[in-house]
Amino acid sequence: MKYAHVCIVPCMSKPLTTADAAALLGVTRWRVNALIRDGRLKAMRVGQIFLIEERDLKAVAERTPGRPPKVKVEATNGQATPTKKRAAKASAKKGGK
Repeated sequence: MKYAHVCIVPCMSKPLTTADAAALLGVTRWRVNALIRDGRLKAMRVGQIFLIEERDLKAVAERTPGRPPKVKVEATNGQATPTKKRAAKASAKKGGK
């Protein structure tokens, strides 16, 4: 008997593969795998693929692109402060010295 549509996971309304999720997010599927591995994107592993619910993409859709800025920890008080070069760039963008 052939089945036209078999739902593997009944709780998922519309499961997406990593390639589908990557296309919706505008990133590569390797980035989607990294988001899953880091725990930032919920997914269910079925065999060798991950299935992602479309509603779970909202958790990572509004992320800031690129790497976070480096912070330098001062030895005197232990507070994290931006490096001098980055602080100078930020000041120049704001119109300061």
